[in-house]
Amino acid sequence: MSQGRSLELFFINGNPDGMLTAEVFNWTGHVLVAPRVQIKDALARREARHTGVYVLLGDQGGNTLAYVGEGEDVAARIRDHDARKDWWSKAIIITSAADSLHKAHAKYLESRLVEMARVVASVPLENGATPTRSSLSEAAQANMEEFLETLGMVLPALGITMFQSKRRPAQMHPSTLEGHVEIVFELKTPKHQIEARAELRGGEFVVLSGSFVRKIWAGKGEHDFGYQNLHKSLVASGVIDVSATPATFTENYAFNSPSAAAAVVNGRPANGRTEWKLAGDGRTLKQWEQDELSTASSEETSDG
Repeated sequence: MSQGRSLELFFINGNPDGMLTAEVFNWTGHVLVAPRVQIKDALARREARHTGVYVLLGDQGGNTLAYVGEGEDVAARIRDHDARKDWWSKAIIITSAADSLHKAHAKYLESRLVEMARVVASVPLENGATPTRSSLSEAAQANMEEFLETLGMVLPALGITMFQSKRRPAQMHPSTLEGHVEIVFELKTPKHQIEARAELRGGEFVVLSGSFVRKIWAGKGEHDFGYQNLHKSLVASGVIDVSATPATFTENYAFNSPSAAAAVVNGRPANGRTEWKLAGDGRTLKQWEQDELSTASSEETSDG
């Protein structure tokens, strides 16, 4: 079982929308997030002048855009971008508190972050070609991959998910996982040849490979563009194969909510808590949740 980890956030000005730092116990990394309006103060901080990588986030033409870079003095690189790039509104500076990263480390991290962002493909990059990885020893590469693994926990906690893949491997058989109980839900709409299965895995709702889904987006409301874009991106990335009949999920994919999963499967906005039903049972997800809470309440009462 994975061990829990502690993330320490420090709001520098006491404002959740202002500068903040993020650190994890026993991790050498240091993350500084700053809105552009506070970039002068951010770049004056000691860690910003260390060797590392950075991400610029902003909006261009109504769409989110990002740029990933590296530098031996990150602050100097961002000052250059401040003069040359108008679109960005937030900087994420990733260094180490002890300035233990060197140029080759930074170039390796930059290359890997660009690779990861392009695989996820949720936010377009202003970067040109993917930078080549620097020549690091096998041990140094392993250290940088471990660094990235922890960074992959920190950034989503800060709301930065552009490097976080939602593709999930096949689950091990339940009998091999201690204490694991497989919870599978189904969503069927025969009229449109929809027949999907999904699993609860931790805090994620994972639609399983082989699920049949709607080929096109049929929603008409202006409010559903987010799910429409998600459906479109999954088709573009090959997670949904629309050349098959019916359209099919080619791999397991994790959604942030049952409603997001139901919307993509149905090709329209949907209430996932009422449309997903427990396999072999027929209870809606909403009913199942209520029953689980009732059972837990009864157990607490009997224990007391």
